[in-house]
Amino acid sequence: MEFLVSSETSKLRSVIIGIADSLGKTPVLQDLYDPKSIENLKKGTYPLESDMVNELQNFVNVLKKYGVDVYRPKVIEEYNQIFTRDIGFVIDNFFFKSNILPKRAKEFLGIESILSNFTNQIVTMPENIHIEGGDVLYHSNTIFIGFYNNPDYSELFTARTNKAALDFLIDFFPKKTVKGLHLKKSLNDPKKNILHLDCCLQIIGKEKAIIHPDAFTEYDDYLWLVDVFGKENIFEINENEMYEMTSNVLSINHKTVISQPKFKRLNNWLRKNDIKVEEVDLSEVSKQEGLFRCTSLPLIRYNE
Repeated sequence: MEFLVSSETSKLRSVIIGIADSLGKTPVLQDLYDPKSIENLKKGTYPLESDMVNELQNFVNVLKKYGVDVYRPKVIEEYNQIFTRDIGFVIDNFFFKSNILPKRAKEFLGIESILSNFTNQIVTMPENIHIEGGDVLYHSNTIFIGFYNNPDYSELFTARTNKAALDFLIDFFPKKTVKGLHLKKSLNDPKKNILHLDCCLQIIGKEKAIIHPDAFTEYDDYLWLVDVFGKENIFEINENEMYEMTSNVLSINHKTVISQPKFKRLNNWLRKNDIKVEEVDLSEVSKQEGLFRCTSLPLIRYNE
């Protein structure tokens, strides 16, 4: 087999879905690295392993209904392996191994045996390049990169992708448009923190997008997105909807999207635009600041 992802919404054929089978004991604050998990731990609403296992299995069941080959990571005892999106990403025939937070580095070990089934080369980037797959979207020969380049980058555990990663991908794909979008960050307010690009931007179908306009430090980035997609093709989400992860849906193909049941406004808009909506509840998983896109790592997406 060969890796192949031709766009964000082309037909999904093979994917790795995260697992919550051996998370270990409830973490303490210093173990966490996103403000939403911290918020839920403080409130006493941190999700239970058993609930997340069930939610992820329901997600898998829907994918299999559409003929998608679903892989799951090898269990690493007492380790969070839910958010596979960040471990790596595929653009065209290239699998890029992400340089992620040191606390998460072992996650790659859980998918190595899956990747060994593919014949393409895995691209390993220099250590100074920090990038996670949630900050990478690919569509219509354009690569969208969420990044953070302020002087306090090294002080923020919510800053996951740096300018060096943007520059690397610009050099790697000279014939593509590689656009950096500078994201807002916060250590303690999940309504002000854009953890990854897919927390504020998602491409739908062949020409539409979900966007949180206030996600970017530069308003020009939002205006650039409006120019790309057209105002009439954009579903704008507000701060509360961003907090609920409304943009973090997953396309099975150009005409089918997996979404949360409670995203009533979005789901109605999708259906009005002839997009079929498969509703799956990942409410407990979302308490760790991730939903359908965050928990999935596509390996093969075919053009339809």
